[in-house]
Amino acid sequence: MKHLLTLKDYTKEEIEKIINKAVEIKTNPEKYADILKNKTLIMLFQKTSTRTRLSFEAGMTQLGGHAIFLDSRTSQFSLTDYKDEIKAVMRFGDILMFRAKKFADVEVAASFNQIPVIDACSEKYHPCQALGDILTMAENAGGLDKIKKVVWLGIENNVSNTLKLACAKLGIDVYLVTPKAHEISVDEELNAMAEATGHVQKTLDLAVAMTDADFVHTDTWMDMEFFSAEGGSASGGEEGKVKPEFKKEYEARIKIFQPYQLNAALVDKYGSKAKIMHCMPCHVGYEISRDAIDHTNSLIFDQAENRLHIQKAIMLYLLNQC
Repeated sequence: MKHLLTLKDYTKEEIEKIINKAVEIKTNPEKYADILKNKTLIMLFQKTSTRTRLSFEAGMTQLGGHAIFLDSRTSQFSLTDYKDEIKAVMRFGDILMFRAKKFADVEVAASFNQIPVIDACSEKYHPCQALGDILTMAENAGGLDKIKKVVWLGIENNVSNTLKLACAKLGIDVYLVTPKAHEISVDEELNAMAEATGHVQKTLDLAVAMTDADFVHTDTWMDMEFFSAEGGSASGGEEGKVKPEFKKEYEARIKIFQPYQLNAALVDKYGSKAKIMHCMPCHVGYEISRDAIDHTNSLIFDQAENRLHIQKAIMLYLLNQC
C-alpha cells in the first residue's frame, strides 16, 4: 500500500506523475468531478491549520467524495491507547490525512496498512506543501524542466526538508541559506539522500545564492509558542508580547535570522527575476517583509491556491486513480 509520508521513498517519476496529474485536474476539473464518489477522507488534526484543511476538504468535495474533520483535542484520543484509537478511526474512511505534532504518530498509522496515510505536516516533513510548491514553480516557469535554481532563506525545517529532497530528485539545484536548523526537524538520512544528488548547496553568501535564482522561498523562524495570546501574533512581536520564558530564544533568533529576511530590496539587488514564495502564514517583519509579499514577483497566493490542486492529485494517486 502506498502512503505519502516523507518523499524519501518516492522516485523522480512518481513525483512527476503527481505534478502532471495536478496540472491536468486544474485544467479540466469537470473530468474529475465524480471520480471519488462515495469515498471518504478522514482529516485528523493534532494542530491547527488553514490551508491544509481548506485544500483537502474542498478538494475531496470537488472530486465527488466526502471529508470528515476530526480534531484530536475534541475526540477521545487522550482517553485511550493511541494505536487502538487510530486503527478504529481508519475503519471509517478510504484515506487518512494526518496533521500531526509528531511524525512518529503518522508512521504508526501508516504501519497498519489499512488505508493510505498522508503526512499533512509534522515536525519533520511537509510533502504536500513541497509538491504544491513544485507545481507552482513548474506552472510559472513553463514546465518542470525549466526550473533551474531554487533558494531557501532562513531556518531549515520540515518544509525545507521535503522541498529540497523533491527538487534534488527532479534535478533542480537548491541553495540553502540557513544559519540554523530547527532541531526537531533534522533527518540525517533525508539530508544525506538529498546531498548525494549533487543538487543541494549550503551557503550564507546571499550573492552566491540569489544570483540567477528562479525562485526564493522562506518560512517562519519564530515559534507561535513564543507569544502570549494577549500580545497578538508573531506579526506584532513588540517588546512585552513575548512570553518571558521564551525571551532569550526569541532574541537569539532575531539576531541569527534577520540578515536573511526575504524582502524586496534583497530580490531587487541580487535577482530581480526571482519569484517570491512563502508557504504561509506570513509573519510580517520577521522572515518576510510586507513589500516582498506585495512584490510584483510574488507567487504566494497562487502557491496557496495550488495546495487545492496538488491535494487532489495526491489523493487520486494514493487511491490508484492516477
